[in-house]
Amino acid sequence: MDDTFKEGDLVMLIDRKGRRYMITLTVGSEFHSHLGYIEHNDILGREQGEWCKTTKGHILLMLKPTLSDYVLNMKRETQVIYPKDIGLIIMLADIFPGAKVVEAGFGSGALTLGLLRSTGNSGSVTSYELRKNQATKALNNISPFMKDMNNLTIKYGDIYGELDEANVDRLVLDVPEPWNVVP
Repeated sequence: MDDTFKEGDLVMLIDRKGRRYMITLTVGSEFHSHLGYIEHNDILGREQGEWCKTTKGHILLMLKPTLSDYVLNMKRETQVIYPKDIGLIIMLADIFPGAKVVEAGFGSGALTLGLLRSTGNSGSVTSYELRKNQATKALNNISPFMKDMNNLTIKYGDIYGELDEANVDRLVLDVPEPWNVVP
């Protein structure tokens, strides 16, 4: 696994007090904070786990963000499911590598990220969303963290109607009346 940072990579910068700053590396850009600034070019090509120094002499640890880091820092317009709840849902629903999962209520994409990670490349996640604009926003949240999403299918429609999928292993519902989905 290549641990060097490249353009477009997400980087979690952590200061000595444990404060976290997530950035997307762009050639020629700078990260500014009360600690000073650091040029993205100074991070590019460096390895995860190294320290960088700001213009004010503060040091920042450079790491690739965890799924939890990413979910807590991603843009959201809908109520997000937080990492501790995502973990519980995945455990209680017994989402496993290779599972075929149907999800309703795409939202900001936080739960979808957890489902994709849990099902792995051999599984699949089909997400139902009523609003195309919301699905686009969720996809924009998911793609920076999980660039290869061959196992994600988005369907626009009402989950309360008939499901198109057959042989589904798990159904995860984040909708107002989940009891009306399953007969």
